[in-house]
Amino acid sequence: MIALLKKRSTHFILALLLGILTGLTQIPTLIGISAFVATVFVSLLKLISIPLIFLAIVSTITQMKDMQEFRILGVQVFKYTVLTTIIAASIGLILFLIINPVQVSTTLEIAQTMETPAGTYWDYLIKGIPSNFVAPFSEGNVIAVLVLGLMMSFAILALPTTQKNLLSDVFTALFAAILEIAKTILLFIPIAIWAFVTEFVATLETMESLETIGLFLACVLLANLIQAFIVLPGFLKYKGISPIKVFKAMSPALNVAFWSKSSAATLPLTLQCAKERLGISEKTAGFSLPLCTAINMNACAGFIIITVLFVAMSNGIDFSILEMIAWVFIATLAAIGNAGVPMGCYFLALALLSTMNVPLTLMFIILPFYTFLDMLETTINVWSDACVTSVVDAESTITKSPRK
Repeated sequence: MIALLKKRSTHFILALLLGILTGLTQIPTLIGISAFVATVFVSLLKLISIPLIFLAIVSTITQMKDMQEFRILGVQVFKYTVLTTIIAASIGLILFLIINPVQVSTTLEIAQTMETPAGTYWDYLIKGIPSNFVAPFSEGNVIAVLVLGLMMSFAILALPTTQKNLLSDVFTALFAAILEIAKTILLFIPIAIWAFVTEFVATLETMESLETIGLFLACVLLANLIQAFIVLPGFLKYKGISPIKVFKAMSPALNVAFWSKSSAATLPLTLQCAKERLGISEKTAGFSLPLCTAINMNACAGFIIITVLFVAMSNGIDFSILEMIAWVFIATLAAIGNAGVPMGCYFLALALLSTMNVPLTLMFIILPFYTFLDMLETTINVWSDACVTSVVDAESTITKSPRK
């Protein structure tokens, strides 16, 4: 699917240009058609968004062999993965508040019909505690679905091996089926881009709207660069490991990650660099790197929180500071469940927004720029994998035991 989307980059640009032209014509018939296409596409996204998030998390975590494996190396990998991902999401939130890419004057006309979610912050948290297995899916309650996904994942890991493998295979197969549906929907993305860009241009009143897109992209890029060049090297330095040594050893894998835009495709080279060039033990590398490839998505968390807040607030939805902090953890969990999702964090952010009934026009304005962002984010994710694995290897009692 990734290869398919790469080939369609030209189609995305053409759809963007055609949408601009169509929007400028202000022809009522074409505007009406674009509104119809946009509505259909949003409905299809809502169809798969919640199951996609739930199954991504469950199928990813249940890939571990058992709770014993999780307790030995998994706890260390998971601990540092969550830590670095939360930091990435927090940086994204801080930069979003500082740069403030959302301008009141750029709010789309459709946003005037949006209502700010009612209730206190405690009501918001209570809604995240599911009362049954069906309601979170029917109501599109993202937080409750994430909680259910984690509960189900760890419950499955605690089962006997036969039952654990059976349920893991079932959820993995269901996730694969949802991805097939997503693959079909993504075939029509160029048409959706045309429709959303047409609506956007038709309601565009000033060039300030385009300036906010630039501020949004700057926010995402800066968050990624801070994570890559300050946070992760600082993490290694704090643990007594040379960032330069790790970077030089992993540079071939980082180069491939940048151009391939796929952590999974880079994994064989990542393993080779870690073992042969960095000196990571075979046991730690063989466990940590595949697991990190599945759940360690630092750059994804930053992109998700910035994108969700940007698109939602641009469409008239307000968030309290406590709700924004809650989104740090939502973005972290969503990033952990990002494994195998087509177009990575972009599609996951799209799914989260669709469950909030937020107009997705801006998401399709962002899409043509996402190719470069995806290259950078994949590289940072692999870099983070290497950093986490280096620390786990240095701390693991298993790898420190005498070798025969």
